[in-house]
Amino acid sequence: MITTPILDFVRNYAASGAARLHMPGHKGAGVLGCEALDITEIDGADELYAPGGIIAESEQNASALFGADTYYSCEGSSLAIRAMLMLALSTIASPSGAGAPGTAGSNEAVSRPLVLAGRNAHRAFLSAAALLDFDVAWLNPAPGDAYHSCTVTAEGVDAALARLNGRCRVVYLTSPDYLGHIADIESIAKVCRAHGALLLVDNAHGAYLRFLPGGSRHPMDLGADLCCDSAHKTLPALTGAAYLHVHPRLGLSPRRVKAALSMFGSSSPSWLILQSLDACNRYLETFPEALKAFLEKLAALKAALAGHGYALVGDEPMKLTIAARCFGYTGDALAEILRGRGIYSEFHDPDFLTLMPAPANTDADLLRVRDALLAVPRRPALEQRAPEYRAPFAAMGIRDAAFAPRETLPARACLGRVLAAPALSCPPCVPVAVCGEAIDEAVLERLKYYGIESCEVVAE
Repeated sequence: MITTPILDFVRNYAASGAARLHMPGHKGAGVLGCEALDITEIDGADELYAPGGIIAESEQNASALFGADTYYSCEGSSLAIRAMLMLALSTIASPSGAGAPGTAGSNEAVSRPLVLAGRNAHRAFLSAAALLDFDVAWLNPAPGDAYHSCTVTAEGVDAALARLNGRCRVVYLTSPDYLGHIADIESIAKVCRAHGALLLVDNAHGAYLRFLPGGSRHPMDLGADLCCDSAHKTLPALTGAAYLHVHPRLGLSPRRVKAALSMFGSSSPSWLILQSLDACNRYLETFPEALKAFLEKLAALKAALAGHGYALVGDEPMKLTIAARCFGYTGDALAEILRGRGIYSEFHDPDFLTLMPAPANTDADLLRVRDALLAVPRRPALEQRAPEYRAPFAAMGIRDAAFAPRETLPARACLGRVLAAPALSCPPCVPVAVCGEAIDEAVLERLKYYGIESCEVVAE
């Protein structure tokens, strides 16, 4: 059986009756009931960013489970995203770095690196662009894509890298996306290797893909160089629990990876989250069997909903997304109906309703969802559709705009102004427009459609 060194240490300490003359100030007692398990880096524990004991052992367990060099984040995939971009950019720029796989070119440093990215990137990607000062070449949504989806193909990546003519050696994708679409990572990874580019994947919604009964669909098994997972999104881990995965072929030492994580992470990580990640390792030993049984039940639920007339989108096995307008409702309206039955969705907007079931949900939960949705009468499809995406004009660089003096204005008063912060809602934390872009009529139309009423713009 896999060990749980962090969990064991903290439980033993909590039971020891020690006098806590260290942080935190609650001293192991408080109204939440979990304070006894909330510690800090005391003697005998370990340090997340320079581990040599129980954390190092736990991360080795996770690495064995995921088949990669795996590191913990207590600040979600957001921290892992910033760290993996820093690692990728320093790798391609450093003469001593391992370089991109298949690279036969120069190791000359690039003063302002360029990242090719799917437009549906999380806002953590934009904060990384501002902090690390790199430019972005966007892979834009295809006609008919929602703003939080972006169909990226190997052919599209190949063409974009060819157009950039060696200028770009980092490709960044979000897969799965919020609606459950999964990119063809294996084919895209081959294209990246042919161009000497590193492939980074925001797999925040897909930690469980490693353990699918039919074989892994995890990005690290399909050719990605670096990848992040949010353990808390699909595994039984506390909010904020996440992984950063690094492929061994990059030759990045643990010290270097930890330095990148510590650049953006708190020096006081949550030991509750660390225990959650540690306990998750033991859970993952038998997870494939539980996942297989659950996915069969979820497939039956999806079939019942499709038979009732619901249009389901996405190919992610453990996500249920309904194109609500095809059934005569908005996603917001369907979410409200479910909420009236005590069922809370992950995400909804005018077009879609997204549910994120997991094996921790009971059969009764799935039956409740089934009964609630099958009780909704079908209506004629709604004709209104989301405004088509048109790429805004980039008036400033992301970093320059993010650090510029700013003011907040009603969206309707922002025509012609330059965004200083991404225009978004959370979830899904995917920007309708990004820092440095000029707000035109098309952007205003999208802001209105998605209910974004104000923007932070560069002060004039």
